[in-house]
Amino acid sequence: MIIIGCDYHPSWQQICWVDTVTGETQERKLEHASGEAERFYRGLPGAALIGMESTGNCQWFVELLTGLGHEIWIGDASKIRACDPRSQKHDRRDAALILKLLMEGRFPRIWTPSGEEKDLRQLLIHRYKLVRIRAQVKTELQHLAMNQGITKKGKLWSKAGEKVLRELPLAPWASQRRKDLFRVREMLNEQIDLLDRAVVEAAEKNKKARLLMTQPGVGPITSMAFVLTMGDVSRFQRGKQVASYLGLIPREYSSGGHQRLGSISKQGNRFMRMLLVEAAQGAVRYDPGFRNEYVHRCHRKAKGVAKVAAARKLAIRLYWMLRTNTEYPEVVRVESSSRVPLVSAS
Repeated sequence: MIIIGCDYHPSWQQICWVDTVTGETQERKLEHASGEAERFYRGLPGAALIGMESTGNCQWFVELLTGLGHEIWIGDASKIRACDPRSQKHDRRDAALILKLLMEGRFPRIWTPSGEEKDLRQLLIHRYKLVRIRAQVKTELQHLAMNQGITKKGKLWSKAGEKVLRELPLAPWASQRRKDLFRVREMLNEQIDLLDRAVVEAAEKNKKARLLMTQPGVGPITSMAFVLTMGDVSRFQRGKQVASYLGLIPREYSSGGHQRLGSISKQGNRFMRMLLVEAAQGAVRYDPGFRNEYVHRCHRKAKGVAKVAAARKLAIRLYWMLRTNTEYPEVVRVESSSRVPLVSAS
């Protein structure tokens, strides 16, 4: 069997490989645009194991290797780098290091979503990007109104508020700008409505997403994002690991018996973290347990801290719902503390 360590770059890659039968080892630089890399992997005599760091812009490469019958492992880039204590870093050393970790069984492999899951992620990300653009357009319209002394804030988007905005006497180019912004907003509204229906349809077809939507405050977007982000939840032994994976635990700088905690680490998926904070505010309104804990924490901490704590609690609850296949409100009675490991999965 051939084992390959690959240091991937968008336009080329540096590889180092070994034939486990003959013991032969070589290294080589492969260009992408010329087709050199594709010809190399197509020319391999049998199925190979390829290891590479987690990186972007490599979907075509992963699909190529999978289609050719090769096995590809994606590794944690920071853990791979930590395995080499030397200060010298270059592409040849990186490829050789990945190969060494593969050979020694120390390669820090990470979970990767399937092709279908990646495509559903694109649906959620595409919708989120369009929503952000729409928010920018509405902000520009707010500025036009405020420059004319109209300060209605959120009421500007009511029928009466929009009528006032459309009838404002403006200079020619300011009027053209208003007209174009309204046209762009209408176009975005139509596109976002289509994507919203697509997300609802995908969530209804997904058994795990339907389970999570029984929790108050969690809708189709948050449930689908959580399922697609977490993948197989059995890889987490306790809720605290889930909170750490999502960057919802504090940074820690403890030494000499003194514990120093900072703000949350913000590691992991930023989009998922944002959705959890939004969903947690809905859970606070409709879930008595969340509301009581949130109000109690607001007496001692800032509201921002209380919101993040609610998001952390919500993430752990959603994890236990998936882990135990239990709906709300039954999960409230069976969910475990984040410090207690799951002894046996049900």
